[in-house]
Amino acid sequence: MSPMAPGDSAPDEGDDARPPHGAHAPERRNPSRAGARALLDRLTDGFREFGPAPMTACAGAGGGAGAGAGGAAARRAAADPVGEGSVGAEPTAGVPTAGESAAGEPVAREQVDGPLGWPGYDQARARARARTGEDESVVCGTGWIGGRETVLLCFEFGYLGGSLGERTGDRIEAAHRRARQLRLPVVTLVATGGSRMQEGMRALAQLQRVARQTALTRAAGLPQLAVVRDPTTGGGWATLAAGADVVLGLPGAQAAFAGSRVRPRDADPAAYTVEGQHAAGHLDLVVPEPQLAPVLAHWLTLLTGGDPDAVRDGAALDPAPVPVVPATAPAPEGGHAGGPAPLPRTGVEAVARARGRQRPRAGAYLDAYFGSRAELSGDRCGGVDPGVRCGFGLHEGRALAYAAQCGTPTRPAGYRTVARLIRLASRLGVPVLTLIDTPGAANGPDDERAGAGPALAEVFDAVAAATVPVTSLLIGEGGSGGALALAAPGRLWVTADSYFSVIAPEPAAAILKRTPDRVPETADALRLRPQDAVDLGVARGIVQVPYGR
Repeated sequence: MSPMAPGDSAPDEGDDARPPHGAHAPERRNPSRAGARALLDRLTDGFREFGPAPMTACAGAGGGAGAGAGGAAARRAAADPVGEGSVGAEPTAGVPTAGESAAGEPVAREQVDGPLGWPGYDQARARARARTGEDESVVCGTGWIGGRETVLLCFEFGYLGGSLGERTGDRIEAAHRRARQLRLPVVTLVATGGSRMQEGMRALAQLQRVARQTALTRAAGLPQLAVVRDPTTGGGWATLAAGADVVLGLPGAQAAFAGSRVRPRDADPAAYTVEGQHAAGHLDLVVPEPQLAPVLAHWLTLLTGGDPDAVRDGAALDPAPVPVVPATAPAPEGGHAGGPAPLPRTGVEAVARARGRQRPRAGAYLDAYFGSRAELSGDRCGGVDPGVRCGFGLHEGRALAYAAQCGTPTRPAGYRTVARLIRLASRLGVPVLTLIDTPGAANGPDDERAGAGPALAEVFDAVAAATVPVTSLLIGEGGSGGALALAAPGRLWVTADSYFSVIAPEPAAAILKRTPDRVPETADALRLRPQDAVDLGVARGIVQVPYGR
């Protein structure tokens, strides 16, 4: 995390929006810096702040020693859903926590200037309370966003730069416990400069506590969304924001591990913004604040199963229906308007049709199949592949996840994004549709250095381990393992404009030291036509194209 706190700035003011050394960017007033309650009022209906009952650890005016006598034991005994243990034993077992000695005995709460006795800390908090009306840097409660009840955590940057202290950790833990008890998604509106240095390692250790709670919520199958406001740096970025299932960002906001005053003097300022994080694959969408409420409402609908009235009892986990092929091109030679497309007669014809410009592409399938959708962006490892589209959409009111190749060689970042999508869908109980269309995995030296093999392995593993049904449709080229990685065993269909092959005919002929004129012969020998895929037991059937509809 950023070692400075709060906000890499003065202990009680916080101003991480200023560029380091006064060099990089003009002064700005960012609406994402608005107060927590004003933002909650704009985004939600019926927001209700959690009362003190579920947050016994943060009761009282003490500086941050924690829950007092028996606090850790009380937290461990608090109600929590079955399945919490699946993530592992409580990390605090056998370790002294706030309010306990190493022997597990209660200790007196520090009353003056926090756990470190930091001079002026109590006065700084008093000024923060007077300035913001809040008694901590995060406000937690439940509210309705677009008709979906949600647990919300909203940081108040005006309170010590939104920094994380022990009482902040108390509130975040209580909010996640409540989300699991109520089976509600979690939306975190982040604006923080990092951990509170006036509480030292007690504050830094809250990152482990926060990570524990988000892991338990993840294991409970509940979606977590984060909105990155200005600024979001240090441990807040590294846990609550970057670790969420879907990460949105407000334009112009800082989003970085390093706060503004600890960056290299010659650092590119763009790398520390939500726009830079989006370009690098770490953030899904940059959303202007006036659009934030409907975007959050849409994502909450997609990640919680769709429209409840549109899903029959027990049908939420039915496999995704096989898409109807959109008719976007005239019938090929031998076909007629209104009738099915003829199947290719030869291997070379199958390859030519799959590579043809007129056949329907992934975008046409997605537009025809989903009433609405929203896309994830990036692999969370520093890469984005524009040739792969992943996200969630509504098909006849039911939420489905999708991963679609767009006809280009798929890069490692694309495969990692697909794996991310399938794992998220499995955890949330959302069936998956994959659209396959690639000449193969990208294989240049940069792709190898970026981990082409490990990235492919991730997708094979994600499909094999999926706990939801995966439906696959080959819509164009099916080039070797780069295409097979997205294919669901036993649930693959093909179109008449596709081919699937262990290798494309041209490199196959080259490997066999055959002259170019023998490529057609090689294509036939590979049995790569769509009807061959069915005959060989690789595909379940052919989805015909009713040309001229």
